[in-house]
Amino acid sequence: MKLKLKYILPVALALLSLSSCEDFLNKVPDTRVELNTPEQLRLLLVNGYTSANYALVGEFSSDNVIDNNSPNDQGVRYNLGSYSRMDDEIYAWEDVVSGTGNDSPSDIWESCYKAIACANAVLERIPYFESIGKESEVKAIKAEAYLIRAYHHFILANIFCMPYRGPELSKTIQGIPYPTEPETTVLVKYDRGNLADVYDKIEADLLEGLKNVDNAIYEVPKYHFNKAAANAFAARFYLFKRDYEKVITYANVAFGGEGVDPAPYMSELWSQTTLYYLADFGRYYTNIIHQRNLMLISTYSSFVRHFGGYRYTCNREAKRATIQGPGPTWENCKYRNSQSGETFAMNPCFQSTSFTAGGQEYGTYFGANCAEQFEYSDKVAGIGYAHIVRSEFNGEETLLCRAEAKIFTGDLDGAIKDLKVWDDARKKNNAGDDRTIDMTKDAVVKFYSKALSFGIANPINLDEICPSDKYSVTAENLPYVQCIQHLRRIETIHTGLRWFDLKRFGIEITHKIGKDGVKTLTKLDPRRAIQIPTEALSAGLEANYREVLKPSGESSNQREQLVKN
Repeated sequence: MKLKLKYILPVALALLSLSSCEDFLNKVPDTRVELNTPEQLRLLLVNGYTSANYALVGEFSSDNVIDNNSPNDQGVRYNLGSYSRMDDEIYAWEDVVSGTGNDSPSDIWESCYKAIACANAVLERIPYFESIGKESEVKAIKAEAYLIRAYHHFILANIFCMPYRGPELSKTIQGIPYPTEPETTVLVKYDRGNLADVYDKIEADLLEGLKNVDNAIYEVPKYHFNKAAANAFAARFYLFKRDYEKVITYANVAFGGEGVDPAPYMSELWSQTTLYYLADFGRYYTNIIHQRNLMLISTYSSFVRHFGGYRYTCNREAKRATIQGPGPTWENCKYRNSQSGETFAMNPCFQSTSFTAGGQEYGTYFGANCAEQFEYSDKVAGIGYAHIVRSEFNGEETLLCRAEAKIFTGDLDGAIKDLKVWDDARKKNNAGDDRTIDMTKDAVVKFYSKALSFGIANPINLDEICPSDKYSVTAENLPYVQCIQHLRRIETIHTGLRWFDLKRFGIEITHKIGKDGVKTLTKLDPRRAIQIPTEALSAGLEANYREVLKPSGESSNQREQLVKN
């Protein structure tokens, strides 16, 4: 009996092993979801939006931020630390190698391509459902996927590429990978192509998506590309392409049609009297109940924390050109700082809706359009996730897109009408202030035709950046173009969009760094394209051209000259 068991046991163990092996092989080898129903496609696109916030990269690269450690009229202070080493690199327009977490270029790159991967997975599966007679059930899902793919490539292009320069010149500019199919192999090699091709593909996806947008498929439309948001995106895209007639067409649709009053799409934040903390203002500003919010995106971001009491802030000339600066209709609205004694003009909207942190001289000023919302994972331990909800497309920015388009198409009266809607909404905070005047053509020409400090009016190089046979900046429309870039700067502060405008307008800016460092970004400086992440470089993707040359005999703090673009 013992002998018999000696041979039976190994056979039994072998059979058991084979059975376990067969069970293992019959299981799906990964955790990917099989997209077997239209509803699964729709739910997958919930993850088709970036969770990264490009505000920090955009703001710290722009003229909306200064270095508190640089000298000023009130003295110097060289011991303020930055929130992170990454902030130093971004502010100096250096390659970012010190951070890959939230708010970093790596985070933007990875999160956008994850969203694109979701869109591609859905688009790959759509033909199956169309082939079995479910075309009507998936056409709106297909539209959202196309819009997601177009939008995220647009963000990537405007961060990691030089500015769009028209269909011909853009052929000489590095693009970004534009994947249109899901990855099925490891270490896929991508070609960056050129920016003209990228914009052509964005436009093709955008137009395909616009065909069948349907708000009915969404549980919360404002967290998706609903009809208004999709058309607002189209207006912004064609603004960057300088196709102004289309800007007006799509902006009209976003507002509900030609001739529809856009006033209800302006924020009511400026007239609220029951809000007190910055977080309260931020939550109100990005609430889905407001008609102005066309599309919201929830991001993982600690952007606000990088300002309070740290080295890089919105102060001095950056503050004077935005939160505490004059404008065409509020130039006479003067206020006095009780601590420093300085007198300044300020739009009434910022009276009681702006905040300071870190002291008057070396702190920061912050508008009420952005605030952190903290999600606790463990309240006892005090840990969790920092979120910022972005109002990615809204009534005000879309209205300013349309006003800019009207300027270049020669409809100055129409442009002023739009600008007045924007301006009147921001005066609601202090409607009884008789120091303000109406937004008129005379007011715009008078204000922007004189010498203005703080960088409120800047040399506009739009025609050189993106030449057009039909449109140009002229002596007649220049004051209005200056007004647009100024109001857009105020409207989009803390969002990162100012960086996009600096690139497309070709506005040169200077960053003072520390005690004696000065860096100037010329209109076609290669550093206007943020370097792609080190992870992408390690995978074999071609780097951005970033080489600049200091002319012989000049010190490191003098103007840097372009040798490549």
